Amino acid sequence: MTDMKPASAAKPRPWTEVATHLVDVAMGRKPADLVIRNGRWVNVHSGEIIPGTDIAIVAGRFAYCGPNAGHAIGQGTKVVDAGGRYLVPGLCDAHMHVESGMVTVTEFCRAVIPHGTTSMFIDPHEIANVLGLPGVRLMHDEAVAMPINVHVQMPSCVPSAPGLEHAGAELTVADVAEAMTWENIIGLGEVMNFPGVAANDPVMSGEIAETVKAGKTVGGHYASRDLGLPFHGYVAGGAEDDHEGTRAEDAIARVRQGMKAMLRLGSAWYDVAAQIKAVTEGGIDPRNFILCTDDSHSGTLVHEGHMDRVVRHAISQGLKPVTAIQMATLNTAQHFRLEREIGSIAPGRLADFLIVSDLARMSIDEVYGRGVRLAKGGKLEIDIPAYDYPPTAKNTVKLGKRLKAADFDIAAPQGANEVRARVIGVIENQAPTRALEADLPVEDGLVAMDRRNDICQIALVERHRGTGGVTNAFVSGFGYVEDCAMASSVAHDAHHIIVVGTNKEDMALAVNRLSEVGGGVVLYSKGKELALVEMPIAGLMSDERAEIVAAKAEQLTEAMRKVGCSLNNAYMQHSLLALVVIPELRISDVGLVDVTTFQKVDLFV
Repeated sequence: MTDMKPASAAKPRPWTEVATHLVDVAMGRKPADLVIRNGRWVNVHSGEIIPGTDIAIVAGRFAYCGPNAGHAIGQGTKVVDAGGRYLVPGLCDAHMHVESGMVTVTEFCRAVIPHGTTSMFIDPHEIANVLGLPGVRLMHDEAVAMPINVHVQMPSCVPSAPGLEHAGAELTVADVAEAMTWENIIGLGEVMNFPGVAANDPVMSGEIAETVKAGKTVGGHYASRDLGLPFHGYVAGGAEDDHEGTRAEDAIARVRQGMKAMLRLGSAWYDVAAQIKAVTEGGIDPRNFILCTDDSHSGTLVHEGHMDRVVRHAISQGLKPVTAIQMATLNTAQHFRLEREIGSIAPGRLADFLIVSDLARMSIDEVYGRGVRLAKGGKLEIDIPAYDYPPTAKNTVKLGKRLKAADFDIAAPQGANEVRARVIGVIENQAPTRALEADLPVEDGLVAMDRRNDICQIALVERHRGTGGVTNAFVSGFGYVEDCAMASSVAHDAHHIIVVGTNKEDMALAVNRLSEVGGGVVLYSKGKELALVEMPIAGLMSDERAEIVAAKAEQLTEAMRKVGCSLNNAYMQHSLLALVVIPELRISDVGLVDVTTFQKVDLFV
């Protein structure tokens, strides 16, 4: 890394401090720091592509955008010839969780900057569920130090569903009010407790009120297909966006109610194609549509891309390139009340832009942030020093005991030879699950799995307070054909340990291994460890480089294939099986949860 330049100044000067300088450069009275000549200006305000454009930059901001910036070129000005290539605003990810990348904010930025991402709106509710407000502060402070714009949304629902799970911490209305005073808090993170909002729960309404009083944006999360009164009540409660839609009618309903429809393409969530038809076929105004990733793991970031991947996908679904870019730039900036700072190539804005050779393919040649070239040819050109997490953020996996195979026994009702059990059904490339039922055999008083019909066992192991508690149930959809088990301390949102397996001995080995390394994800088969990604920071993030984590994640994916799993991104599916705010059936430390009714249900029907 010694050949890299140090990262540029993390915090740009406010427009108010440099406005007169911008005017002087625009008028030719002072020279620019940087001039880009002969570009094709992708103007997201007018929806045009304007050839023969020059842009002049000073103090990290655009001063002039027009046909000839020769008047802004002085003795110290650096001049770059775009050669007729496209000048595109830096891309913005409107809703995402850094922890899903398995890496820290620093490493996430290192991974995504070459892919054109210059602004991110992160919701650190994963670390909040483990470490509470101090954990949010850690990620907030790391975000401030980045050479790109990493804005933080204050997590709203910790735990996500009070009474249906127990997280490692709890956030209050007072915590939200305090966070709204921090310099880099941009709004309230996704309000997942949508029944609470519709019922006027005082915590939910209080958090939203504190955010609105601070003049900041309220993030939404309405994970239900019911667009009747509960949806209307939720919107009336103050949520301003939502990324949980999966159908065109979901996007239309949100936009009609004054919300922003956020369409996500993550590592495992493919929700853009269906919803974008509201624009391409339904003719709905695209100004209120925003692109985001939500969850992308390190392998996706390193090998496939980030927001450039989402924009390419949106274009492939029939959007005009300029419209897709608007959804990943200007629309996002306007939503978060940052239109004067980011989201476009226009005077006064931060000089975050891309030089792109092929617009439809989003072939990014160079990435600039605040007027400094950060990446070229897909390679990072700056060094971002590692952020040092304190000891309090580690050693968070507390089991209370060493698990044995017998901890995963499921006793059948007295005298039963067969039981009808509820089964969590995984849906390929989607966050929701299905509530299935299956007849399972009983052997020696214990309910057996049914590997022939793709039904294996799932268990949630409490890991915050060392209670030794284990919740056992069944899951279908992973396709495992060998004796195996995969365990992860990433288990949205309370982040206990989830283990899915076809063999109880392997399940015990996998969970115990995570206790030894402080968290992560591990796969065992027939008593042998096949893959391990260590995540010692809150049991959620690695302290290694993104490319190293990506290589370990790829080893995990390949090992899962060898034991029979054919899901597109099984790790992501695995990590959401305890998310008790997305229908239909989930597991928590309380038991099985029917998320259509928000009630605990018995394992046996």
